[in-house]
Amino acid sequence: MSLQVVQPRIRGFISLSAHPDGCAANVREQVEVIERARLEGSLGTVLVIGSTTGYGLASALVACFGYGAKTLGVGFEKAPEGGKTGTAGWYNAAEASRLAAEQGRTYCTINGDAFSDEVKREVVDALRAMGPADTVIYSLAAPRRRDPDGTVWNSALKPIGEAYHGRAFDLRNETVTEASIEAATPEEIEATVKVMGGEDWLAWMRLLSDEGLIAPGARAIAYSYIGPEVSAPIYRRGTIGKAKEHLEQTAPEVDALMRAHGGAAWVSVNKSVVTQASSAIPAVPLYMSVAFRVMKAQGVHEGVIEQIVRLFKDHAGPGREPATDEQGRIRLDDREMADSVQTVVAESWDRISTETMSELADWDGYKRDFQKLFGFGVDGIDYDQPSEVDRPLNAGA
Repeated sequence: MSLQVVQPRIRGFISLSAHPDGCAANVREQVEVIERARLEGSLGTVLVIGSTTGYGLASALVACFGYGAKTLGVGFEKAPEGGKTGTAGWYNAAEASRLAAEQGRTYCTINGDAFSDEVKREVVDALRAMGPADTVIYSLAAPRRRDPDGTVWNSALKPIGEAYHGRAFDLRNETVTEASIEAATPEEIEATVKVMGGEDWLAWMRLLSDEGLIAPGARAIAYSYIGPEVSAPIYRRGTIGKAKEHLEQTAPEVDALMRAHGGAAWVSVNKSVVTQASSAIPAVPLYMSVAFRVMKAQGVHEGVIEQIVRLFKDHAGPGREPATDEQGRIRLDDREMADSVQTVVAESWDRISTETMSELADWDGYKRDFQKLFGFGVDGIDYDQPSEVDRPLNAGA
């Protein structure tokens, strides 16, 4: 037992602490959304690569609690140690596993570097016991990659071709500012594609195929993002966008591999959501706070779990055939990118400033979402009371 009072230690887009009870409550809240959706059908075994936060966590929860799947996740989280809290992802997975065990379900997480051969072998061994994968979700978001030969690739958040000059938001001072970022070098572009592109997704699927761990008719889905024109110079036309393009260009090769097993593969383009990674991108937190206000006013806003419930319910669940765009992508960002939303967003963007934030943006909502990532600001949690910080990643471990 290691009880302690856990207070937020948030600096800009970095949190140095996570609240175990708050993270657990967030997981239970997502499970309640899944249960209310009354999803139909069942899945045998689901593998989620990048399963401890955001869209990956939501995917693992939907698989387990919505479709009764034996769910195996891969995450790279810090365990609680020496009285220090673990990361939010650790507590998310711990609560999901505890809740699954309580309900007689299977939910396991392998903690380690998904790029590594060691973790890939651990997953192979686990799937041999659980059964071949009926669905594989690739939701990996990592800042760096280490190859088996020791080469380290570090992703870069930079524009391509020319420097970026545009609006940004200072999370520390809560002011609208101007940001300038120099253009990426060819080496930085290559490294970002190595980390965030489709190479690792394809490597995972080839390994599972070679090991006989892809079930007949199985499906593979990787997550991507496009976003609006206001963030395009730093995102879609920048280094991250180049990596996402590579991921999307890899999809046909993964699809051909899956079709050999009677299945298929897609990229799902999802809407913008608050994550620690997205908060570090200039213009994106500001854009999201504006877009969320517009979408909430129009009744079309979705959180992470609502997005993934819709993905499975309408596109990727048992018996469903995905609707795709002309490039073969599932477009879950359809509501965000609708003209009715983006026209208002563009008008607000032209007027946004520190003085007009309260009128044009839902900054308070953005902050609440950001704090909740780490288990803070959650209704019903008494943050003055001590919380058990030493929690097992997998129930029964």
